Amino acid sequence: MSTRADDLIDRRRLRRKLTFWRAAALLVLALAIIAAGRWVFGDTLAAGPHIAQVRVEGTILEDKDLLDLLEDVRESNAVRGVILTVDSPGGTTAGGEAIYDAIRRLADAKPVVAQVGTLAASAGYMVASAADHIVARQTSIVGSIGVIIQYPEISELLNKLGVKVEEVKSSPLKAEPSPFNPTTDAERQMLAAMISDSYNWFVDLISERRRLPRDQVLTLADGSIFTGRQALERKLVDALGGEREAQAWLTAQGLSADLEVVEWKPRNSNGSILFPTSAAEWLGSMLGLSQRGVLDRLGMEHIFLDGLMSLWQPEKAGLQK
Repeated sequence: MSTRADDLIDRRRLRRKLTFWRAAALLVLALAIIAAGRWVFGDTLAAGPHIAQVRVEGTILEDKDLLDLLEDVRESNAVRGVILTVDSPGGTTAGGEAIYDAIRRLADAKPVVAQVGTLAASAGYMVASAADHIVARQTSIVGSIGVIIQYPEISELLNKLGVKVEEVKSSPLKAEPSPFNPTTDAERQMLAAMISDSYNWFVDLISERRRLPRDQVLTLADGSIFTGRQALERKLVDALGGEREAQAWLTAQGLSADLEVVEWKPRNSNGSILFPTSAAEWLGSMLGLSQRGVLDRLGMEHIFLDGLMSLWQPEKAGLQK
């Protein structure tokens, strides 16, 4: 009888152990599914009805991750409105156009308000103008409506070094302007025509979005920058303030004042499942900088710009981006 009792006790212990490990395995599986969902969809996975905050910061390029994010926000049934937080000196004109178009598609589905931080200049202002309403700080920097193309000309340096560049091309304007020879009148005329066409497109865009006569926009589109207060006087922004004022405008559009603001981030902003921390983030942590700070310090955020630029950038340290 003692042996049978011991066997019965052992079986019960075994059942308890199996039950424990089965429960543990289910818990681990559930956590893995949640982690995978958060990696793919970000922190918005479990969010109920809310206001989405999307940040447009740094140099503007045709950023596929940001464009995909804006489309995800547009398609989300949980998002009731959008706060577009802009802090950018500008970037490529084509990049600004792509983001502008994506925001306009988003604004057709949900109310969108732009909240300007330190800076929304040139292509940064182009992006902000896609919103239905623009809020800026009193001391924000706004404007710099215009287009520029810059290129180095190092022919004199090459002459001093005794270096000569030979080339064979199909026509005189192919691959011009070139840094290896002085720019000709024909090349300048070609570039001026491109700049003028893009500039007129930019002016018409601002005239349409801000409901201002084209002649009035032309007086503002000389590359000038303005404080938020000056921009309000010139009708380049609609109100002064920050996120609270932006949220108040959304409430005035019929959204509940109780809606939480949830920041949406690109899907790959937190790294991959295997490598959750990028090399830039690791280097930044070692240097005491953010990932963006590392890129800024290394000068890598601006050196790969290609094409026409709508960019404001101070030459001196008096005004910081």
